[in-house]
Amino acid sequence: QVPEALLEEIRGAVLQHIVDSLRQEGAAYVGVLQTGLMLTKEGVKILNFKCQFGDPQCQVILPLLKTDFYEVIQATIDGKLCSCMPAWLENRTAVCVVMASPGYPGDCDKGMEVTGLLQAEELGLQVFHGGTALKDGRVVTSGGRVLSITAVRQDLMEALGEANRGVATIHFQGATFRRDIGHRGLRLLRQPLYVSTAQMFPPASPRSFWVCCFPSMQPMLCVSSAGGRSEGGGFAAFFDLKASGYEDPILVSQTKGLGPKLQVAQVCKRHDTIGQDLVALCVNDLLAQGAEPLFFLSHLSCGKLDAEVMETIKEGIAEACRSAGCAFLGEEVTEAAAPCAPGHWDLAGFAVGAVERGQRLPGLQRAREGDALLGLGSPGIHGRGFGVVRRILLTSSLRCSSPAPGSCGDTTLGDVLLTPGKMFSPALLPLLRSGHVKGFAPTAEGLLGGISRLLPEHLSAVLDALSWKIPEIFGWLYKEGNLSAEEMAQTLPCGIGAVLVVQKELAQHVLQDIQRQQEAWLIGRVVAPCHTAGSHIEVENLAEALQLSSPQQLLDTSTAEIQPQPRKRKVKVAVLVSGAG
Repeated sequence: QVPEALLEEIRGAVLQHIVDSLRQEGAAYVGVLQTGLMLTKEGVKILNFKCQFGDPQCQVILPLLKTDFYEVIQATIDGKLCSCMPAWLENRTAVCVVMASPGYPGDCDKGMEVTGLLQAEELGLQVFHGGTALKDGRVVTSGGRVLSITAVRQDLMEALGEANRGVATIHFQGATFRRDIGHRGLRLLRQPLYVSTAQMFPPASPRSFWVCCFPSMQPMLCVSSAGGRSEGGGFAAFFDLKASGYEDPILVSQTKGLGPKLQVAQVCKRHDTIGQDLVALCVNDLLAQGAEPLFFLSHLSCGKLDAEVMETIKEGIAEACRSAGCAFLGEEVTEAAAPCAPGHWDLAGFAVGAVERGQRLPGLQRAREGDALLGLGSPGIHGRGFGVVRRILLTSSLRCSSPAPGSCGDTTLGDVLLTPGKMFSPALLPLLRSGHVKGFAPTAEGLLGGISRLLPEHLSAVLDALSWKIPEIFGWLYKEGNLSAEEMAQTLPCGIGAVLVVQKELAQHVLQDIQRQQEAWLIGRVVAPCHTAGSHIEVENLAEALQLSSPQQLLDTSTAEIQPQPRKRKVKVAVLVSGAG
């Protein structure tokens, strides 16, 4: 399955390189180094390194070891491995089939009696116990992966047959295993390229397959010397909730993507801020429930793996997690040419937080008439707002590489557009838990959308856009895209990253606390419902504020007083398409 030339390349370019690098860095390491590799059209890709033996790997590799395994380990510890090199059985193939409890890897029933173990051993098979226990002299199940049955025979066909015979002799209630184990390997061996097992497996390496059977997974068939997974180190990450100090917590989760903003980042070839944006989106949504972010995971799918780009994105995510005070437990990277062209990728994040049961937001004291609305400043653009941004870029004379409107220095339009949104944890968490805040809502999906989540149906809100600072980029989008003030408020945050609802009497006190750490303003109030058509949230003076925030070169400096610019007349057009030709 792996040509000798490729094996030599892996030994030299990967394995030997690792050993040489450890020696050059003076890193003394004695133990097992398991390397996960992926074979692609562009060559060998390194997935991970692990310092362990996983159970399935051991159970299929070690039966082929001719040398005493203890002597190999002792020689490694003593630094004399060269005098006790492992020797492997010749003309032998090993196959391992896993028997699991029903429901694995979820909750599994325990205490079911296991029979037929002696009969399997009489067949010359090795039975490895994973989830078993002794009870009243009987072997019973005690876990998900119960047994592994390994057969060592002359070739793959014979080994598969004997392993399946062993599985058939062993019984426990609900035993689960795959019946198509090894069929892919047999098809490969029947192809002309794989007729010669001597070519497929050189004498220096064990001819073994790691064939694992897990009920919830697709069948896996891979050469055991690379790509093995271990249940303890590769299937999941762990987080100790008890150590976080919560007494009666409720877990809160959120998953997010970045949508059109990713496409702009790829055009600009800017990958350092995207990870920060993703973490901020997820964490801010957790804060809306009053939850503290605990951990974060990400998934990246790309058309062609670019190590430098992946590392840049990962560093951005890790830095944002440190700022948020949450653990970055891991990332999954998938190279999938079908959905993603080379140079393109998609990124998703998943965050989990916790909040004590009685501290969830919004609390029992929902927003009431007269409450104050506080706005937290943020220069970033998120969510569906970037759909508008992309549309404007298509018709604008400026490109992502053009100097930013109204800016100085080397800042480009792309730099400004990709400015990450503000992340409000952990600085805001103590305030949210103080009882002074009735509600908190991020505005990633638009200013009006964020505020509407805070208001009961029987209440409205009035904002004054002149009460906060709107970044220049929003003024430029307003002018360049010929947008209405209503469109701006509906799709873009307009410089407000989140909105808080507080009691009117506490507004100034809360505002001062926030302003010690970041920009914040008293931007509006909760009012009785209006009876006019349209949105129940009114943003006063938004058109004027956007005009004021527009870059200076876009303003008409011939008049001292800003005049509303006439908008181009829009004509509604219907297009009839004939499918019959």
